[in-house]
Amino acid sequence: MPPVNTKAERKALLDVGSWLFNITTSVGIIMVNKQLMNYYGFSFATTLTGLHFTMTTLMTVVLRCMGYIQPSNLPVLDLAKFALSANFSIVGMNVSLMWNSVGFYQIAKLSMIPVSCVFEVLFDKIGYSRDTKLSIMVVLFGVAICTVSDVSVNMKGFIAAAIAVWSTALQQYYVHYLQKKYSLSSFDLLGHTAPVQAASLIMAGPLVDYWLTGSRVDSYDYNIYSTVSMQCPFSMQCPFLDDLKLENWSVLTALLRRFQQEAVTDHSKA
Repeated sequence: MPPVNTKAERKALLDVGSWLFNITTSVGIIMVNKQLMNYYGFSFATTLTGLHFTMTTLMTVVLRCMGYIQPSNLPVLDLAKFALSANFSIVGMNVSLMWNSVGFYQIAKLSMIPVSCVFEVLFDKIGYSRDTKLSIMVVLFGVAICTVSDVSVNMKGFIAAAIAVWSTALQQYYVHYLQKKYSLSSFDLLGHTAPVQAASLIMAGPLVDYWLTGSRVDSYDYNIYSTVSMQCPFSMQCPFLDDLKLENWSVLTALLRRFQQEAVTDHSKA
């Protein structure tokens, strides 16, 4: 294989590598979580996400000691805004999946594409071509048709899906925004955000999960296998790779790659 010399070639290799690795880790964590929830009966999704971010926080400590995370500044207000939108995204997605059919849950997530475009137009003054606008109109039309035709859609499920879509799109935009504004790498940003998300989800997770499932986290019969599954290595890699995608791609491109990734994930679960 000839050596990679140009900056464009190196960037292309990084993009392809991070996308493929993200698919691998995302499929892996979904398979582990499915085993954990279905076989071991651990239904506390919000608390589980908090445990995953705890492992991610430990990874950032190691990366900081190795010199991959450099001292950087991220104002507390911006960090709080990001954590709030990210946590709303996590809880919103879990509630949307619980209160809606799988089909409507997946279709609703497509709405993140036009919502992300709205954020970029409003905040970054980005203009889109006519073809892109027509494609977005097709997406919105498809979402509208599925919403009307899906008899299982109810008002609380629709509200949960709307909160999940807007908060997730905002979180995706905010990652891109913070990286650009404060010149943060993926490692640096994760070093700021992971501890805050871990702490907030660990504290709020048991209450949210009790509201959703009616069961208490401390009543679960823990064993070594389920504990290892909750702290699986894939959980450390997914947040970093999501931030890496937004460091190298636009928000719209990252979302399109995400839906390609979910198509592979859905096929693996079938």
